Amino acid sequence: MKVLDMHCDTIGELYGQEKAGVSQGIVRNSLMVDLEKMERGDYGLQVFALFVNLQSAGDDPFARCMEMADTFYRELSAYPDRIGIVRTYEDIEKNWKRGRMSALLSIEEGGTCRGNLAFLRDFYRLGVRMMTLTWNYPNELAYPNRFSRLPDGRGCFEAETERGLTETGIAFVEEMDRLGMIIDVSHLGDKGIWDVLERAKGPVVASHSNARALASHPRNLTDDMIRRLSEKGGVMGINYCAAFLEDFGPEEKEISRISRMVEHMKHIRNVGGIGCIGLGSDFDGISCPLEMENAAALPRLAQEMERAGFSAGEIEAVFYGNALRVFRDVLA
Repeated sequence: MKVLDMHCDTIGELYGQEKAGVSQGIVRNSLMVDLEKMERGDYGLQVFALFVNLQSAGDDPFARCMEMADTFYRELSAYPDRIGIVRTYEDIEKNWKRGRMSALLSIEEGGTCRGNLAFLRDFYRLGVRMMTLTWNYPNELAYPNRFSRLPDGRGCFEAETERGLTETGIAFVEEMDRLGMIIDVSHLGDKGIWDVLERAKGPVVASHSNARALASHPRNLTDDMIRRLSEKGGVMGINYCAAFLEDFGPEEKEISRISRMVEHMKHIRNVGGIGCIGLGSDFDGISCPLEMENAAALPRLAQEMERAGFSAGEIEAVFYGNALRVFRDVLA
């Protein structure tokens, strides 16, 4: 069963290793994603995110993002017989026919552009084909859900229902539409998600977000959001992070369970149809224990879906078909 995963943070981990002088490389490493694990998991395409934390990136997050892009290109271009970097849907098809995996570049933090449309276009020229407008901090484009610390040190998110896209953010949505860059609403606040769903001309994605009805984390989508995303032809990628799969008490151990992923899929199918479900692992961006511990383990998810009554066609749609449809519709 081919896999199309819309979000992992592996490049950021490799970049950090390089800075520390201990890089393991993309072929075989101790991370959740490498080429060998992807091949064992029967991957067709992995979206590799460049994650930039604005609070630790210094005065020039654009430069930090460019350095990470350099890591991406150096690592992935070294193995053209195994994986090909893609910018268009035609590139994906060519790799598919050659039996070669695909790698697509995304950015997880629109604030790296500093509100400058020229920077957005530069990223597009570099091969970036998907971008979240925010991460966890407000920026020039939009507001995420509010983050704070509880007295015990745990992080806490509250839904942002009043502040959404800024005027600059609206301009970015329009330019991403024009360029053929996939708009990713994961990490946006509630108001921002609705702003994008109202203004975007084509399908959008929530690359790594689940159903809020089953796990109350504000990073997840409400049923109304799921319906509207589906109506626009969009896709949401099931996030494997335990906190986005179920609500845990303060004393409970957070474990990412495959059965819970399937429960989210069943709920989303009931709300928006099978056509709006994809995969967005967040591999190498999550630290909780996982039953599906790395990219090689994806066949377990297909088996659990089959046991839960999903048809072969539905499993194929979730694993790659739905997201591939969005890529076909958006990528130039």
